[in-house]
Amino acid sequence: MRFDGFYKMLEYHASLRPDAAALLYESDGKKVSVSYSSLLASVSRRTEELKQYGKTALGIICDGTIESVIEIFASVEAGMQTVMLDDNVTPEILRLTDVDMLWGDDEIKDEMAPYLSDGLPSPGSGKGKILFFTSGTTSKNKAVELTEKSLCSSAYNGSALLPLSEDDILMCMLPLAHVFGFVCGLLWGLSSGACVALGRGARHYFDDLSFFRPTALSAVPLLAGFLIQRKLFNPELKLVLIGAGECPETIPSYLKQAGIRLSFGYGLTETSSGVALSLGDDPYSMTVCPDDEISIADDGEILIKAPTCMMQGYYKDPGSTEKVLRGGILHTGDLGEIDREGRLRVTGRKKEILVLGDGTKIFIPEYESSLGAALAGYDYAVISEGGFPCLVVSGDEQKKEIISDLLSPVMKGYPYGKQIKKYFFIDRPIPRTQTGKVKRWEIYDIIKNQKNI
Repeated sequence: MRFDGFYKMLEYHASLRPDAAALLYESDGKKVSVSYSSLLASVSRRTEELKQYGKTALGIICDGTIESVIEIFASVEAGMQTVMLDDNVTPEILRLTDVDMLWGDDEIKDEMAPYLSDGLPSPGSGKGKILFFTSGTTSKNKAVELTEKSLCSSAYNGSALLPLSEDDILMCMLPLAHVFGFVCGLLWGLSSGACVALGRGARHYFDDLSFFRPTALSAVPLLAGFLIQRKLFNPELKLVLIGAGECPETIPSYLKQAGIRLSFGYGLTETSSGVALSLGDDPYSMTVCPDDEISIADDGEILIKAPTCMMQGYYKDPGSTEKVLRGGILHTGDLGEIDREGRLRVTGRKKEILVLGDGTKIFIPEYESSLGAALAGYDYAVISEGGFPCLVVSGDEQKKEIISDLLSPVMKGYPYGKQIKKYFFIDRPIPRTQTGKVKRWEIYDIIKNQKNI
């Protein structure tokens, strides 16, 4: 069912099935359920409390707890501009988004207190606005202005293609500060009247599935690969939705053998999450969601028209908005094709950004620049393969050990997921445009022709 807002969604299910479990969470080692009626009541109480503060923009440091879920829904219902944050919040982010009140970790709140802004012009002026940040390096993060209506519409679109039942338990292990985690880890379940199990963070990846016994799971490729490698799937699990990153072929193969249905999703923060889902045996052939239209530009770029789910724009950045959203059409920077059945296949990325297996992104020019001092004199580029950044070098493979030694000190400055894991050597110069930009889509073709992948 389609909802215009979070409160109406909870109200609807509470009226039909007041005692049905909406959320599961852990307390003192025990599994605790909260009914739809109880959740609605908690949101109502917190809404009235927030109205008393006289604040206009609430930054929520999303920790995945039931309290954070209540705070998100209540903030929106109270008419505050709601800013979805993780624990890497900075003073610049607070100033950019006009946050005048913070909720979450006390230590972070104390540290950031001096940097709170004066807020919006008046109470209610931020009503309906929910800001999510795109992934990427700090200099490239943008605040995307969405609404509860666009997010609910996205959940509806996903449910129309991939429905959950009232008997399902959806495992939420993804951060709610990211739109994929919020829509596909939380709203997908609640909009369907299912129960959502709130994961306990990275330290419980080993036992969350055995503790909550979900029937459905949303995950980024890196998390899915981790769970598969360690054989952590519970026997009740029957559906896995994967998105927000490049999916290695080993994942579909394993899930098929295990008898678990896999759906792969494609979407962006700018479209309130997913716009296409795979429904058949081929996880890379995706059906477009009901409200959306997808076309392919002459240069292969994926163009999206999503009137019910499209962002309002990049917050306080009309110039960047106009560059990608023209005439209601989003120019994604991704490359793709429409197959004979009218399904979407994503073939690569046009933009200078790599999406890694954990859903985070690397701004390539910045990343390649950091390698420059170590690799002076080499013709090289960075691509993504298997969910990790890989180095492509024009030259002889016998230089691999030398290059690896040169890069070793640089790689120590990056987290594991952003370190170079693989090297490719090609027998020609790195392909570039006339302005010197790397044609990464051509590099993939060269490597495949050399049978390195």
